[in-house]
Amino acid sequence: MNHLGTKILETERLILRRFKDEDASDLFNNWASDSNVTKYLTWPTHENLDISKYIIGLWLDEYSNDNVYNWCIELKEDGQAIGAISVVSIDENVEAVEIGYCIGKEYWNKGIVTEAFSSIIKFLFEEVDVKRIAAKHDTNNPASGAVMKKCGLKFEGINRKAGKNNSGICDMAVYSILKEEYLSLI
Repeated sequence: MNHLGTKILETERLILRRFKDEDASDLFNNWASDSNVTKYLTWPTHENLDISKYIIGLWLDEYSNDNVYNWCIELKEDGQAIGAISVVSIDENVEAVEIGYCIGKEYWNKGIVTEAFSSIIKFLFEEVDVKRIAAKHDTNNPASGAVMKKCGLKFEGINRKAGKNNSGICDMAVYSILKEEYLSLI
């Protein structure tokens, strides 16, 4: 793999970029403080702005590594930070990554995560030279799986009681796309 770090990516409606200190308020207000958003996530709902500031500080420190891919999803129309999408794990042995994402409830069902994820798939396959991109979701959160399908990922199966999130231990639906599948689509 050719690690490039979190490069700026642009889509029709979005700028995918590194987080900045100034994003703490948007992080807190637009998604991290909403228990509806964090219900199926592995990190706790932020109880105050200081937690969001602390988390962004951790992310900023990680950007010095070229194998860190953690994008802020920014709306072009108003500059709001409305969510995050990142590589949550890397397996160098098989040149594979797993993607995770979350977005503010106000922005659900507008194709925003699909737009962001599609751009990241292109970047990871074409520039980083990843061979496999996977994602998984709690089976009680089928909307997340719908994004995966729209992005060309194929359903692989369900890992029973294989995950834990803010809702407890859960079954995880697993999806993936291989580089050769992606190349056949473009």
